[in-house]
Amino acid sequence: MSASTVPISETTHQLLTELAEQTGQTPTEVLDKALDAYRRKLFFEQMNAGYAELRADPEAWAEHLAERTQWDTTLMDGLDPDERWTEDGRCISRKDEEP
Repeated sequence: MSASTVPISETTHQLLTELAEQTGQTPTEVLDKALDAYRRKLFFEQMNAGYAELRADPEAWAEHLAERTQWDTTLMDGLDPDERWTEDGRCISRKDEEP
C-alpha cells in the first residue's frame, strides 16, 4: 500500500489518535473505517433523495411500482420447496395453505 500525506487539523489528529488507542487499531484503520462509514452515509442520503424525487412525480412513481411488481415474479428460483406460483405471478407458500 502506498503512503500519502493529507494535512489534517490538530483536533482531528488528536481524535484519530484517541480512537486508535481506544480500539487498538492503527490510525490508518480508524480512518479507513471512518471514510467507509461516511461513504455509506452519503450513498443512502443520495438514494433517499432520489426516491423522494421519484415519489414526488406520481406518474414516475406508478411506473416504478409497476416495474417492481414485475421483478417480484423473478424469485421462482426453486430454492423453497414449499413455494407455489399462481398464474397471475403470486407466490403462495404451501405452509400458508395448510389448515
